[in-house]
Amino acid sequence: MVAGHLRIKNNIYYMVLSYTDEQTRKRKEKWISTYLTAKGNKTRAEHMLIETRKAFKPPRSLSGDLNSDMKFSDYMLLWLEIIRPTVEKTTYASYTSMVKNKIVPYFEKKDFTVASIAAKDIQMFYAHELKTVSPNTVIHEHANIHRALKYALKMDLIDFNPADKVDRPKKQKFIAEHYSLEELEALFDATKNHYLGLLIQVTAFYGLRRSETLGLRWDAIDFENKTITIKHILTTVQIDGKQTIIKEDRAKTKSSLRSLPLVPRFEKAFKELKEQQEENRRVCGKSYCTEYIDYIFVNGIGKIYNPNNVTEAFGKLLKENGFRKIRFHDLRHSCASLLLANGVSLKEIQEWLGHSDIATTADIYSHLDFKSKISSAYLMDGVLNLPEPVIKEDWGVQG
Repeated sequence: MVAGHLRIKNNIYYMVLSYTDEQTRKRKEKWISTYLTAKGNKTRAEHMLIETRKAFKPPRSLSGDLNSDMKFSDYMLLWLEIIRPTVEKTTYASYTSMVKNKIVPYFEKKDFTVASIAAKDIQMFYAHELKTVSPNTVIHEHANIHRALKYALKMDLIDFNPADKVDRPKKQKFIAEHYSLEELEALFDATKNHYLGLLIQVTAFYGLRRSETLGLRWDAIDFENKTITIKHILTTVQIDGKQTIIKEDRAKTKSSLRSLPLVPRFEKAFKELKEQQEENRRVCGKSYCTEYIDYIFVNGIGKIYNPNNVTEAFGKLLKENGFRKIRFHDLRHSCASLLLANGVSLKEIQEWLGHSDIATTADIYSHLDFKSKISSAYLMDGVLNLPEPVIKEDWGVQG
């Protein structure tokens, strides 16, 4: 079991593991976030540290060129490093988590090389995974394996991609949770004096993603033209065992870049917040953090809210106030459900939420679109001349 201890950084417990690099023979440290706040979580963090130390395996040093005889598990790790400069950090973090935590641990116990791995071997991996994870997770694992082997084909390491022959599981239908109008209004009232109150209201009203709300900067608010523009994100990812804050002038897709009306209630709230932040900066002086001076949602000393802490605090808020448990992201779904319930079309909702195409919107929310079904039913009833039902006493006896 590797050595390790706890450290507190930015009010979060981190597990610091110490191990010897097998190639350089030098001691290295790996920081892993527990995502637990320092206050009241020491026992939980210590328990996590013990379990992590037991399960931790020092990363293998990969050397040499790509070749078809290398172990498939080693190839997957090397592929991660190859694509690293070509993908977004958030994408790389997602790939890394899937490859290092699921794919490599399974295949490193096997003797498959890049050249020898067959469709049946990959299919058996999916069968193994489906015992503990959802079909949607396996679909994501397939995407990683297929893309990695596609690169191997491109590099002439293999003659065909065996992942092309594999049957993926059927995607599960996602049913989004959401709050009703009454539940949202009660939530707003209960959190109106909480430091996350305005953030929650903006997220639910505009149906924003967490990264979009936290990424709002003052240049996104046009008080003159009464618009709010979604064009920047702020999120965190786990890269090389460290929690990294991502700040980028982009949204999830091109369609995510959108301008929405700035309604009077939020215009007033944003102006008051800006005045408060200017006062906080004056009072705090040099102690005020200026790194995030352009961001709307910062704390009293100018630091941004850690996205994971926002999610954790939201869950605690719901529990403390007796609300039904939903995810922070379900505020976005609540917005969509309210729009649908009030006659807004799926096309308009697609544009409001910033989905890349209407198929995505329909896939998530079509089951909520009951009003259109009622209209369709009455339309059919009006155009089709149905005969009056004839009730016979011996109905069901004949035949």
